[in-house]
Amino acid sequence: MNNTHSNLTKWSATSRLFHWISAILLLITWIMMLLYNNLDSKVYIGLHKAFGVSLLFWMIARVINRVFTKAPPPVAMPKWQMLLSQLSHFALYALLIAMPIAGLLMSIYGGRPVDIFGLFQIPVFVTPDRGLARLYNDWHTDIIWPMIIAFTLIHIGAALYHQFVKKDNLIGRIK
Repeated sequence: MNNTHSNLTKWSATSRLFHWISAILLLITWIMMLLYNNLDSKVYIGLHKAFGVSLLFWMIARVINRVFTKAPPPVAMPKWQMLLSQLSHFALYALLIAMPIAGLLMSIYGGRPVDIFGLFQIPVFVTPDRGLARLYNDWHTDIIWPMIIAFTLIHIGAALYHQFVKKDNLIGRIK
């Protein structure tokens, strides 16, 4: 067994669970949008919204978990890489919270309540405003979504760089 692996310190079980379920929720939400855009069924936009709101609540719980859960000691890397890592993680957290909020506000200002898997609805709690609905739509689709894609690719790329170039088994910490 190599020395790097034997000294590996993992994230807590709750942090690992939050990480992977966040990724799965984001993927499912995106797939629901793809299905809605390519199939003639309104069911997928409803599921997209329900999974998006689920991701919002999950991310809020994840932030709370992160505040109260000690991070493992950092992997050795130059200070600039550590700073970029921290900034990109912060950006992902912020974007994964902002994205469903913008989507929710787009629906609500559009005068449409959001059904959560038939369990309950988030009602229209503001005076509908088409201009604000369009603004939140633009933020949701044209600004935040491309940023989520960019930061997710950076995140995955950095993890693969650590795993296969630096060979420091960074991915083992989150498995």
